[in-house]
Amino acid sequence: MGRPTAIKQRDPIATQKRILLAAKAEFSRKGLGGARVDAIAARARSNKRMLYHYFGNKEDLFTRTLENAYGDFRAAEAALEIEKDDPATALRRLMQFTWDYYLANPEFITLVNSENLHKARHLRASRLIAEINKNFVARMQALLKRGAAQGQFRKGLDPVQILIALAGLGFHYLNNRHTGEIVYGRELMNGTALRERGRFNIDAILRIACTPETLLKMKDRN
Repeated sequence: MGRPTAIKQRDPIATQKRILLAAKAEFSRKGLGGARVDAIAARARSNKRMLYHYFGNKEDLFTRTLENAYGDFRAAEAALEIEKDDPATALRRLMQFTWDYYLANPEFITLVNSENLHKARHLRASRLIAEINKNFVARMQALLKRGAAQGQFRKGLDPVQILIALAGLGFHYLNNRHTGEIVYGRELMNGTALRERGRFNIDAILRIACTPETLLKMKDRN
């Protein structure tokens, strides 16, 4: 008798993960319009037939890629467990995390930029994005309320405005780094510049949110 022939079993979960990773790389580099399904399939060591089988079409794959990007961000954010910190420390940690996450995951910024070019039509049609982000504003609202009750934060802060400022301080800097280096005549992406920007972002958010007494105490501790 001959040797038994090994039957290669298809692993749909692994295949989908490879396709999504490949899609993130392709969409973040070329946007929805410039990305090619052939390139995504080749990078994923798969084929177009399997890609369409699992994800429908390129638009649907882009939506799924966005959902994954936001899901990963929110999961990492929740893992901070800022509810266990005093409010000022929690806000500082959240600001540092956001900056570090942008630096470690530049694809997130380019994917969000690409979706804004399409006026967020994929996120608007997504059945998952509301669930992914449902605790996003509520967590900040609870933090600000707790901080105000303890006298660490100013009263009446809008959680959405704080979140926009928190994200925007890092997002704008990194998104416009190439033009910024020309406009400002300064290197923006070396280690020293990034550390300085990280400290500036944290200081700016704390000055917006914290009472003068809290800022003074934090300065004394540092």
